[in-house]
Amino acid sequence: MEAKHNEYFEGILQVRNPNDEVLDFIEKEVSQKGNVFIAKAKKTNNGIDFYISSQRFLRTLGNRLQERFSGHLEVSRRLHTRNRMTSRDVYRVNLLFKMPGFKKGDIIKYRGDDVKIIGMAKKVLAKDIRTGKKLNLSYKVLIK
Repeated sequence: MEAKHNEYFEGILQVRNPNDEVLDFIEKEVSQKGNVFIAKAKKTNNGIDFYISSQRFLRTLGNRLQERFSGHLEVSRRLHTRNRMTSRDVYRVNLLFKMPGFKKGDIIKYRGDDVKIIGMAKKVLAKDIRTGKKLNLSYKVLIK
């Protein structure tokens, strides 16, 4: 494998509304993987962007974050360059992970009604307090 300079990155992990546990988890996962590094970390007004040297690791890390902390995960890619030898397009991946501002057991407003969060995984399972109806909601509609 070729040597990579310290600013090299294949993708960006954008973490929004993180807590210390999430940031520690990310740093621990990167440090355990010997050949992967964080090229730079840039603070934004509501989170941190980590520039990571491995696209494959970045996708795995995103899935692990969602499994462990439950949140909205969005993956996108954009064309970065074209490999001169193989004439293949080379993409950079952006992975957005938004932490919810609620946890299991919390009561939040959804479309004007109070709902209780009863489960969190890839989707949010909620129960309307007034009607008792169960709702299967995406993080996208709950996290602004």
